[in-house]
Amino acid sequence: MEEKRAVDGLGAVALTGFAALLAFNQVVIKVTGSGFNPLFQAGLRSLLGFGVILAWMHFRKTRPMTQVPGATKWGLVAGLLFAQEFICLYAALDIGSVSRVSILFYSMPVWLAIIAHFILPGERLTPIRSVGLILAMAGVALALLDRDSQNASLLADGLSLLAAFGWAGIALCLRLTPLAKVPPETQLYHQLLFSAPVMLVLSPLFGPLIRDLQPIHFAGLAFQVLAVASFGYLAWFVLIKIYRASSVASFSFLSPVLAVIMGWAILGEQIGVQVWGALALVAAGVVLINRK
Repeated sequence: MEEKRAVDGLGAVALTGFAALLAFNQVVIKVTGSGFNPLFQAGLRSLLGFGVILAWMHFRKTRPMTQVPGATKWGLVAGLLFAQEFICLYAALDIGSVSRVSILFYSMPVWLAIIAHFILPGERLTPIRSVGLILAMAGVALALLDRDSQNASLLADGLSLLAAFGWAGIALCLRLTPLAKVPPETQLYHQLLFSAPVMLVLSPLFGPLIRDLQPIHFAGLAFQVLAVASFGYLAWFVLIKIYRASSVASFSFLSPVLAVIMGWAILGEQIGVQVWGALALVAAGVVLINRK
């Protein structure tokens, strides 16, 4: 097996671009939410993204249902976790600010590191990673305690953390179950396939499906489908195959940083000193957690 290489200049540009893409996606979700009910938006994204992935797999002649025993069952589990993640994320962005939601949502490596310490071989917390965990946890606590910032909402904060837990659950599924043996396209296929009907069925519980629909909302949905839910994640899988996982993961700290900056620059969100402090702690913690 060819050894994966450390991140070079081209890889750094690609990973930085992907982090910026995910950060901008938070802003897009927030803006698109003024045209679509949050769950309806998320369900449409999964449904249309599934169509794109299905066409891609047909083009690549990748089989959607593999012969790996248990893959479909665990694909259902991953799909339900995917639904949980994005139900919570889209609902949180609907009522909270991009900056607060992003800080809490991108704390996912913290929860994954805690769980992995106990159940994944070779993933025990080293002294450096433990310091990172403490810093990131302090940042999360600081964000939760800041009740004076714009759009501070206990419900949005709780939903953001639940979204992070769902994301961590998916990461564990892809490491510990038969899904680890199937192609990345098939992993994404299952997550989109099983999450779409769940979110679309539940979407009427969140009010009218259509709000003040404008052309920008269709553009926002198209961006989420093409740039993130399908080809964006496929590009991520390619990067994971080329570069070392630890090196790739170290770039994850950029997403919350860029999301907060974009929320301020594009949406005009007011960001207090406490939020900037929470962001700095979480970002530093994520970098250290991903150190081996």
